[in-house]
Amino acid sequence: MKSKLMGRDGVARSMIVSVMVSLLLSILLTIKASTDNLYTGPHVSQEIIKSFSLYAIFSLARLTVISIIIMFVMAILGSVCYIATIRLLKIKYSVIINIIFSIASIFLITLAAFVTYLFYLPSMIVVSFNYEVLRLIPLWRTLTPFRIYLLYGIVFLVLCGPVLIYAYQMLVQGNKRKAVLFLSFLGCYPLLYLISQWNISPPPVKKPRHHKKYNILMIGSDTLRADRLGINGNPLGLTPNIDRLGKKGVNFSSCVVPIARTAPSLTALFTSTWPMTNGVRVNFNGDDEVKLSVSTLPKILKRNGYVTVALGDWAAGDLGMFDFGFDKAFVPEDQWNLKFLLRQGPKDIRLFLSLFLHNNFGKYFVPELYYLAGVPLTSEMGREARRLIADLANGDKPFFLNVFIATTHGPFGSPWPYYHMYSEPNYTGRSMFSMSGLSSPEEIVKAQEAGKKHFDVRQIFNLYNGAVKSFDDEIGKIIRYLHETGLEKNTIVVIYSDHGTDLFEGATWGQGNVLSDYGYRIPLVIYHPGYKYQQTIDTTVRSIDISPTLLDMVDMTTPDEWEGDSLLPMIVNPSRRKDRVAYAETGIWIAKVRGLPADRIKYPTVLDLLEVRNNKTGTLSIKKKYKDTLIRAKARMARKGKWELVYFPLNNGVLYSLYDINSDPALLHDVSSQYPEIVAELKPVLNGWVMRDR
Repeated sequence: MKSKLMGRDGVARSMIVSVMVSLLLSILLTIKASTDNLYTGPHVSQEIIKSFSLYAIFSLARLTVISIIIMFVMAILGSVCYIATIRLLKIKYSVIINIIFSIASIFLITLAAFVTYLFYLPSMIVVSFNYEVLRLIPLWRTLTPFRIYLLYGIVFLVLCGPVLIYAYQMLVQGNKRKAVLFLSFLGCYPLLYLISQWNISPPPVKKPRHHKKYNILMIGSDTLRADRLGINGNPLGLTPNIDRLGKKGVNFSSCVVPIARTAPSLTALFTSTWPMTNGVRVNFNGDDEVKLSVSTLPKILKRNGYVTVALGDWAAGDLGMFDFGFDKAFVPEDQWNLKFLLRQGPKDIRLFLSLFLHNNFGKYFVPELYYLAGVPLTSEMGREARRLIADLANGDKPFFLNVFIATTHGPFGSPWPYYHMYSEPNYTGRSMFSMSGLSSPEEIVKAQEAGKKHFDVRQIFNLYNGAVKSFDDEIGKIIRYLHETGLEKNTIVVIYSDHGTDLFEGATWGQGNVLSDYGYRIPLVIYHPGYKYQQTIDTTVRSIDISPTLLDMVDMTTPDEWEGDSLLPMIVNPSRRKDRVAYAETGIWIAKVRGLPADRIKYPTVLDLLEVRNNKTGTLSIKKKYKDTLIRAKARMARKGKWELVYFPLNNGVLYSLYDINSDPALLHDVSSQYPEIVAELKPVLNGWVMRDR
């Protein structure tokens, strides 16, 4: 009997034990997780949730199955370790001890993965952490790269040591078959790890093809503020690579977006039209609202012989959702999709799975976890961008590649060392790794309503600066790759953003809530190898001017329906540098934003605003009955040079106010009574835009 238990029957039993342990622990994890919110993202009414109850069950069951598979892979290592141990010590098989070994294996490997991400990418932990973040800080303070390697060494010795010793014993005894069997089993684990982490270096460009038309490379970071660039006067040295590119090309230091929210801003950029024309005014757009009626930059370039590609992380979902016309869009699904959010699951199971799926397996098999909002993929997107550049450069057409990533988007989490690069050494608050209070819809609403005193503002600035530095370093790698491959000579490079953000310079934080300079002015750097105009242009320009500029630079005609104008004339001729009047409007207020007039036009919270019109797709959109109210409630502005005139609709009338953006970027001091002539100049223009909605 003893020999049987130590032979095939013992191995079979240990396999069964591994399966049962994995099954039981996964079910317990699922039960625990299901007591929390079933999905991340904006909450909707219970009526909508009920209509997706079966899909929610399916999504949770799917994550449970994936959890079982991952736990089994870890548990079986513990079981094999136990089999090797009892054979070495010649002791009886025990189911109880086998269970302990399996559980210990799961625990040790999970612990090693947890502390690795806590040190190198803590924002991934925090975004799904269901407990007090302060509990993580004492553990984090003990971590160093050496200690993490040491922990991996201990885990390896505990779990693999007995197996290696037993395999060696079999070799000595001449039983090569068993030795090879056990060693092959162990070899599967480093192989799995290598496959999951494998990142192929960008292939060499065989011979860069210099087409008649220039390649175009656009690189954007969501929520990147213009005032963080050194070339725009920031003294911290956060953007040396962007600064160098700007000094070789043209830096537009005063570029304004029409809406400081991602979907409307990107739509305005690629269609060169105001929101009133293209119809995209919010982030939540139904399936019937994503087909654009105006020409887009990618479509025009495609018609003129370009191959057009979009690449991005979770911030870039809109590039695939809207009908922009890219030939290929390597982006995740729309982030404002209830099915997508349900597939991400509740926090506890999401956290466990993220530890093992923030890699190639996750990207291809569970993309909703790989593209989890709040988790930066800066280096991953940078590598993919360089690979795409190489592939496209070896093709027979010029290329247009737009890379858009979430590096500087809230909650401003970054990988090591960026998240700690500018922090105070002794800081130990809740925003240690990323801005606190942004891991659930309820927290975001509360945070939006909370005052400045509820936040570690200085630490949030430090986190944001680290994120900016992270983005700039990745820009440096891409620019160096262009230089090394010779593509720099025939590639136009554009650095941009969709909007900035307020960080408590006024009464609030976030983007699109108030028409501040911090939220609506974006960085814009354009490098054209055929022009040697190294300069900064301070005159007011608009993001709707970018697409006409690029078409002008590659000798293409802009459509008549476009409302932007090329910036090329003011680049080549300083006498053409006159301030353009920029229009902008606020986005949806998802909470009682501080600093807004008490008599403003109000509407329901996000819970009551959102609906799902098509259960097959699960797309979240604004209820049509509220659209007119949302548009009517928007604050609007006209900006020219340093002056910004703001129109704020009230329940009883309109409030006009004027601001000097140069001295008051947060819009704290209305100077309309001091400069009535400026109000008189801008008011008719602003009212003309407002009247387009009536």
